[in-house]
Amino acid sequence: MDIQNTPGLDAFWHLNSDEATKKLSCSQNGLNAGEATQRLKQYGPNTLKANTNTSAILLFLSQFKSPVTLLLIIAAFLSIGLKDVTDAVIILIIVAISSVLSFLQERGAANAVNELLKMVQLHCTVFRDSEEKEIPVENIVPGDIVILNAGDIIPGDSLILESQELFIDEAAFTGETYPVEKSAGVLEANIPISKRTNSLFMGAHVISGKAKALVVKTGKQTEFGKISTSLQLRTPETDFERGIRRFGYLLMEITLILVIIIFGINVLLDRPPLTSFMFSLALAVGLTPQLLPAIISVNLSTGAKRMAAKQVIVKRLSSIENFGSMNILCSDKTGTITEGKVKLKDTIDIDGNHSDKILKYAWLNASFQQGFHNPIDDAIAANLEDDKSAYTVQAEIPYDFIRKRLTIQIKNTRENLAITKGAVNNMLAICDRVETASGQIVKMAVKKAQILKQYEQSSNEGYRTLGVAYKPATAEHNFVKDDEAGMIFLGFVTLFDPPKKDVQQTIARLNDLGVKLKLITGDNALVAKSLAGQVGLSDPKILTGSQMQKMSTAALAHQCVLTDIFAEVEPNQKERIIVMLKRAGNVVGFMGDGINDAPALHTADVGISVNTAVDVAKEAADIVLLDQDLAVLYEGIIEGRKTFTNTMKYIFMATSANFGNMFSMAGASLFLPFLPLLPKQILLTNLLTDFPEMAIATDRVDAVNIQTPQRWDLGFIKRFMIIFGLLSSVFDYLTFGVLLLFMHAKEKEFQTGWFVESVISAILIVLVVRTRLSFLKSLPGKYLSIATVLVFVFVIAIPFTSMAAWFGFTQLPLKYYGLMVLIVTAYLLSAEFAKRLFYRRMLSKIHLFK
Repeated sequence: MDIQNTPGLDAFWHLNSDEATKKLSCSQNGLNAGEATQRLKQYGPNTLKANTNTSAILLFLSQFKSPVTLLLIIAAFLSIGLKDVTDAVIILIIVAISSVLSFLQERGAANAVNELLKMVQLHCTVFRDSEEKEIPVENIVPGDIVILNAGDIIPGDSLILESQELFIDEAAFTGETYPVEKSAGVLEANIPISKRTNSLFMGAHVISGKAKALVVKTGKQTEFGKISTSLQLRTPETDFERGIRRFGYLLMEITLILVIIIFGINVLLDRPPLTSFMFSLALAVGLTPQLLPAIISVNLSTGAKRMAAKQVIVKRLSSIENFGSMNILCSDKTGTITEGKVKLKDTIDIDGNHSDKILKYAWLNASFQQGFHNPIDDAIAANLEDDKSAYTVQAEIPYDFIRKRLTIQIKNTRENLAITKGAVNNMLAICDRVETASGQIVKMAVKKAQILKQYEQSSNEGYRTLGVAYKPATAEHNFVKDDEAGMIFLGFVTLFDPPKKDVQQTIARLNDLGVKLKLITGDNALVAKSLAGQVGLSDPKILTGSQMQKMSTAALAHQCVLTDIFAEVEPNQKERIIVMLKRAGNVVGFMGDGINDAPALHTADVGISVNTAVDVAKEAADIVLLDQDLAVLYEGIIEGRKTFTNTMKYIFMATSANFGNMFSMAGASLFLPFLPLLPKQILLTNLLTDFPEMAIATDRVDAVNIQTPQRWDLGFIKRFMIIFGLLSSVFDYLTFGVLLLFMHAKEKEFQTGWFVESVISAILIVLVVRTRLSFLKSLPGKYLSIATVLVFVFVIAIPFTSMAAWFGFTQLPLKYYGLMVLIVTAYLLSAEFAKRLFYRRMLSKIHLFK
């Protein structure tokens, strides 16, 4: 039976709780483990992602999506029809081997990343077997009863059973900017979605308050699932992805022009049209770096695995490049600069003296609250051991980021009180009286100046300072937001979060990497300045949220770049800061873990969160840290730059030796009475030169590539391709001269000699172009070295094996190998010299390694 499609559940907001649980065959105590397992099998994981098996099939088929590859396969079958079976079969085998290798590399990379993502799964609280349990969101099924608090992602379309001061951000679902208040109830069946105030929808998250809800629909059956399926939403393209796409277009243009010209000229020279067509297509394959998608996937997944070993989990692979390019990191201070373990300093009255009464009231407020748990309340609750059984909570108004306070209505046999704790200025706004140390109640106007002076003094000393107030209440009336007025200000709670032991050194190391740290905090400017002095930020420039509000866009854009600390920042201002920094041409990372950090995480080039963050922050982040520490981030940045560098090495190889060789062959085919290489020989050349590059992800990376942020620069690549491609062609034509003029080579000898020299020069030139340093000072990694040696031995040996006949090769005289050594050596030395000149002249004009 398909419970999700039970009549009446399509308009579940029209049902009361008993009717809904009956239709879903469950109770308000939740499902048992057996029922949940059965429903998970029936409905599948609660996710909008495609089935992995289907993805594997599509991934394999995608290896053949290149138009050039498809034409090559068609031409091969046409050759079989024309009785040229041997060559056609060899071509098909080479294409198949290349595609299978690419598939295995990409599939392995995808599996590795999926395993890493399991480490940062989102969880939610459900009733299972009548107990509260934490389970992955993907395991939620229809009929589950979920408990929701501030920061939680809504795991499925749900009916609210109970709620308290519940506000939901539905922007991801409805586009509605402001939080929507939700509560239990029964609504009309035909009410529009924007007015379904008793329902929660997948894709939204809890801003404040708490709720108990019945999950009705999951996965693609949800409203958000239907929208996502119809729109096929795509993640915004990163700078790295954009660069790869533009690079692909560049090669496509060159390839298309070259193929048309070569094919036309060969036909005019009265060569067989099919052979000429196959030769042109093979050249196109040689010019196209077929393994580039696989190489990128392997590089990124290998980088992701290395970063995971450093406690950094990458959720979106393409963000690794931006991670390496990042030159500004914006972060809150808690847990990154500081220990993240808030400690209670004291509870003091308005005269600055310790007060047990304030400690007691703050303890009652912190220990009985049931909303979003936080380090501040934990620190307060841990500092007093008292009997909680004597008290009962009558009502609670959870903390939210607009009011910036938390109220608990509590009672015992003697009294009924509403106790509020929160940001001092927000507390003063709801108080009209003050209680002095002697217990006297006076007007706020009499003591306000003294309160502000004490607040400033505590802040100057580096303490985070909260206000505590109270108000007599009655058992007949539950305290609500409107009752937060006319309260009595009692005093202060002072807290401190000490800086991490090595944070000053870590900030200096980030600066050495070219990454500027900017703090964004809700704390006041005095606290922020005190902390800055403790971590070595001398004379920091501080900008407050109130100052930002008064600035024009142009003025703020200018000031954001110069500012070190943004203090007293409102939640919506974080995103504005990120936007201003990006407009100035910076690659900006943002590290956040709170409910109000999601917009800034989305906006930043690199959204960074921690595994202990609220669900909405983890979901919005590109990268999740298993350890909330800047030192971990430092290691991750280095791994990101290594990954970027190794990806660029493949591109440099493809735009130097490969491009030069294919261009030389195209030119040689115009004056030779035969093809310089047969189509099957070209494809074999391409396969062998690509093989060592599969190990590029494990290659060593020079320190010079790690020291500064790296950026994609297509202009740099074009210049590199022209200079080193032409240099390759010069030595190609030198080889042609040796074969034709010195050795008087015939067709097979020429093709064999050219094949041997082109493959060897292509695999060895990688050792030069892979580094900006001398290739003798920057040795390749172990696996790249092994792969290069294997290909070298295979190429030298193939003319002496039975495979030679398959590919149309023949044995060469030994003197040719001596001449080839001279040519290849001269090529490598010339490339090394050209490389030094190239970087010396270009580095001042480009930003790739800047």
